[in-house]
Amino acid sequence: MTARLMVQDLGRRAYGEVLELQRTLCRQRIAGEIDEDILLLVEHDPVVTLGRGTRVESLPLPQPELERRGVEVFEVERGGDVTFHGPGQLVGYPVLDLRQHREDLHWYLRRLEAGLIGGLGRLGVAAGPNPGLTGVWTRGGKIASIGIHVKQWVTFHGFALNVSTDLSYFDLIVPCGIRDVIMTSVAAELGRADSAVLWEETRQAVIAGMGEALQLQAVEASPICGSKRGG
Repeated sequence: MTARLMVQDLGRRAYGEVLELQRTLCRQRIAGEIDEDILLLVEHDPVVTLGRGTRVESLPLPQPELERRGVEVFEVERGGDVTFHGPGQLVGYPVLDLRQHREDLHWYLRRLEAGLIGGLGRLGVAAGPNPGLTGVWTRGGKIASIGIHVKQWVTFHGFALNVSTDLSYFDLIVPCGIRDVIMTSVAAELGRADSAVLWEETRQAVIAGMGEALQLQAVEASPICGSKRGG
């Protein structure tokens, strides 16, 4: 019997709240209180997160200026440099026990990329990896970012896929520390403006892609209270 990937859609939530939820689920998975892999899906209010590899030059604006513009800032334990999360971006946080898969972080990163590439393919967006860099790219630019943390082989943090994101937010930072990178989105690649319909299509495609890449049966759990998307 294929193991399950329990998908929980949190709707639109503040970053700090979901960060604490991830940490709690990770602890519970390590302790054996949770016995199935989980994928949290969420859309955040505008926030910049600083990974352990963040360089000073990747954040050209000081934190108070970002906050003045309505963008929160968090220093977090994931790998990688600086990135942005915000409305119109589908963020996924897998909480997986890699001891039940493969104790190999490179393998896991490539599986996340494969899941996103497979999901995008279902939408008609041709995408792939960029040799030497983590994430997913199209001919139009970088469409998804990945940054993970693993504790006792249990994962958290994850991926961010631009669906209908306001890409001008990325001008506030040096995304993932890659100077002059061009960011793109599913909407930009497909030339679509029907953001609500596109969001649901993308969500379903990513769930299917991740299940396939991780060789798990993706099952959507009952919606969490208050999980509707914001306007």
